[in-house]
Amino acid sequence: MTEVVTEAVTEAVTENDSGPRYAVVVNDEEQYSIWPADGELPAGWSRAGVVGGKDECLDHIEKVWTDMRPRSVRG
Repeated sequence: MTEVVTEAVTEAVTENDSGPRYAVVVNDEEQYSIWPADGELPAGWSRAGVVGGKDECLDHIEKVWTDMRPRSVRG
């Protein structure tokens, strides 16, 4: 796998990776999701800096989203 950094977005690229591309996104409550990489984001969401296949994006979310509670209800 080769890491490509373009405009502050890290993209995982593999030779056999021709499937849909997704972006990791985060909202103001620090909740994560994935969104089609070329899609317009819904209000309240921003790109978290990772673009790749679905599995790569979900793996990243699993590593960084350690507290599933919305930010507003955390102590």
